[in-house]
Amino acid sequence: MNTQHDITFPDSATLTAELELDGTWNTAAVSELIRSKCEFGETPAFLFLGKKEASLLREHLARAFGAESVTTLRDTYYMGLEVVEIEVESFVYTGGRKAVRTLQDPIARRPAWRDRDTEAMWQLRI
Repeated sequence: MNTQHDITFPDSATLTAELELDGTWNTAAVSELIRSKCEFGETPAFLFLGKKEASLLREHLARAFGAESVTTLRDTYYMGLEVVEIEVESFVYTGGRKAVRTLQDPIARRPAWRDRDTEAMWQLRI
């Protein structure tokens, strides 16, 4: 049984870049791009970078952490997004979706305080 699906996946030819960098890594612009894509408790999961932008990010991270610690961007997360290097000259795009988890401290997970005497009067016991 051979079934054909007409699903087209977006690629760098059908999508337009969401940000253009002018030769230096712009942390503020990338941060603003990510914030602009966050809505309803969801945030992008991936930061897709072309060759030029991946090189700029490597240089930026090398200045902060040392060149020996940034040999590849594979399995690298930047501002909470997994970095994906794609084989085009220049491209910046955020995509995918992940749910934003709110941090909860142990106190916030405790049940609300209740008066035992009053609570006992209203409980139905079978």
